[in-house]
Amino acid sequence: MSVGPAPRRSRLPAGWDTEMSDEYEWVPLRLPPDVTRLSASTRLSIEAEYRGWELTRVRLYTDGSRRILLRRKKSRLSSRRPDQPEL
Repeated sequence: MSVGPAPRRSRLPAGWDTEMSDEYEWVPLRLPPDVTRLSASTRLSIEAEYRGWELTRVRLYTDGSRRILLRRKKSRLSSRRPDQPEL
């Protein structure tokens, strides 16, 4: 799985950047086709539970890969040490 250093709007699928506000931190992810739906769900649940990320969008492609957009509220702590998903 690939996790970029910072969300860039050019890396997002068309239309996904319309609702992005500066109130949140945003992280786009790509899950390869070999990651099952159950495994992806479990990993994303762990990120939500322990790191505060919430699922905003998911797009499933014909090759089986997924593009995911996570967000969480910005805080003073997050500006000091970025805590990005470790999927």
